[in-house]
Amino acid sequence: MSSAAQLSKRFREVLLDGLWIANTNFKDQLSGVSREQAVAKVGTLNTIAMLTFHIHYYIAGIINVFEGRGLEIKDQYSFDLPAIESQAQWEELVNQLWADAEKFAALVMQIPDDQLDEVFVDEKYGTYRRNIEGMIEHSYYHLGQVSLIKKLLMSQ
Repeated sequence: MSSAAQLSKRFREVLLDGLWIANTNFKDQLSGVSREQAVAKVGTLNTIAMLTFHIHYYIAGIINVFEGRGLEIKDQYSFDLPAIESQAQWEELVNQLWADAEKFAALVMQIPDDQLDEVFVDEKYGTYRRNIEGMIEHSYYHLGQVSLIKKLLMSQ
């Protein structure tokens, strides 16, 4: 299996269908979460909706680069979630995450292995490999938060 295929598989595991590292994934954790649960505050923690938006923001931004456009995302905007006022808006956000996660995984599969160690946009961002691995690690970090917030909400 190529390095790109392995990275794509690892990305899919955390977002869409894996159980290996955390025994869960984003799709599993967000399944059945209502709008009310998604926007519910638990202390000073981010909401499930906020974390969903945040992960999607970075996935969409990296897709932009994979498709030959620029890196247009900025960390300062990564939590700028618009108000979610209906179940339909919540479902739209989640469905966009699934669609873009599938797209991200497919685009990673297409990257030639020798390109993985090339500069990603600018040297300060490292390589394609570093950014893909970073997206995987970042997703696991926030998956843990979503899982804990969901448990806290269920125990109330």
